[in-house]
Amino acid sequence: MRGSTGADGQRRATVTDVAKRAGVSTATVSRVLNRNYPVAGATRERVETAMRELGYVVNAHARALAGASGRTVGIIVTDVIDPFFAYIARGVEQQAAQGGRLCLVCCTHGDPKRELAYIDLMHERRADAVIVVGGSVADRTYTSELARRARELDAGGSKLVLCGRPSLGDRTPTVSVEYDNEGGAFAITDHLLTQGHERILYLGGPPGLSTTRDRLAGHRRALELRGVTPDPALEQPGAFSRAFGYRRLTELMRDGLEFTAVFAANDIVAAGALQALEEAGIRVPRDVSLVGYDDVPVAQELRPRLTTVHVPLEEMGRQAVRLAVPAEDEDEWREPLSGALRLGTHIVVRDSVAARGRRG
Repeated sequence: MRGSTGADGQRRATVTDVAKRAGVSTATVSRVLNRNYPVAGATRERVETAMRELGYVVNAHARALAGASGRTVGIIVTDVIDPFFAYIARGVEQQAAQGGRLCLVCCTHGDPKRELAYIDLMHERRADAVIVVGGSVADRTYTSELARRARELDAGGSKLVLCGRPSLGDRTPTVSVEYDNEGGAFAITDHLLTQGHERILYLGGPPGLSTTRDRLAGHRRALELRGVTPDPALEQPGAFSRAFGYRRLTELMRDGLEFTAVFAANDIVAAGALQALEEAGIRVPRDVSLVGYDDVPVAQELRPRLTTVHVPLEEMGRQAVRLAVPAEDEDEWREPLSGALRLGTHIVVRDSVAARGRRG
């Protein structure tokens, strides 16, 4: 079987070429590609190595499959229980369903290796788009592996979509949907400052995560512009969880840390912080003001209702699908997409903030 010739004039590798390079039969190569018959792990690795070296998956095989779309959109999140991810996933599912596509949701539980494995799985299933959601930790090896998968998806007619996470660089074929994370943190901190609060405790957000980094950057920028010197003791990163908000704030109050307001890294952390304050006999907002981030339903369910930063979560999910799988000519070859769509954030003022010194 002769190899085809690509637009660049280069001869494309064939199954025979891969089999020869790997030292196996063409039938074994087909079994590895189709995953319809058991293949020994060492043999599979040799075949996959040969395909990578020859560019077979990225070019001939992936492009041949691209015309037979799996009519699937994959979304990879940390955890579906977290409302941040759940509402983005709902937007993805709704938009995918409008285009007659199945939405597959995978959870990594914070494991970057699992994320990469799920991207590979979606590629094998010929997903029209693979959407990875949420912040990422800066790691050169992981970033390189993610960029390689973006190129492989693109060569196969699919697209890697970065949703709420940093770019992989201009040369990597991805599309992205961002939100003004730093701007939201700046706005909510400035709101507290204008109410007379200078001892603002920033609580939660895993250290090293891009989401935490950006929110802290916005928080610090607001302090600087108002002439407030940051106190390292008032920055307490940690998990995006209610349990962390409750436990850590309880410890800080026991240790005598002074603050007049709490900026919880998300609304779930704020719920835990509110519980800790209530148990300590501290009234919100009369004694201490409290704000959150994301504007998920719990923000309106808390008492007092939580002042927070609204993030258009469902719209992010919908736009992620629209960018990767345009409605018109969606089954035709299309020009590679690149760049980013940036959605705005804004503060939602409710009942959990009072001017410093005011007594209700």
